[in-house]
Amino acid sequence: MPKSRVRKKKVYSSPSGKSSTSGESYEPSPMWVPITAVALIVIGIGWLTLFYLSGMAYPVAAWGYWNLAVGFSCMVAALLVLSKWR
Repeated sequence: MPKSRVRKKKVYSSPSGKSSTSGESYEPSPMWVPITAVALIVIGIGWLTLFYLSGMAYPVAAWGYWNLAVGFSCMVAALLVLSKWR
């Protein structure tokens, strides 16, 4: 029975010589990105904690339950900032 030939795979090389064809740069994020995200998370959690522990009187009593929206919005904003982190 004849033996099959061993096939050699060609080594891939990109046509333009670049490692990325999409044109995106893979530079590290600026230092403000994680600092801002952590600050927004801390502010959001602090806002919600103060709201509940104060019996819904602080940070802004006139806003009522809209204080929840402010606290959670800070945390959502932190997630949006973290989506830019590389």
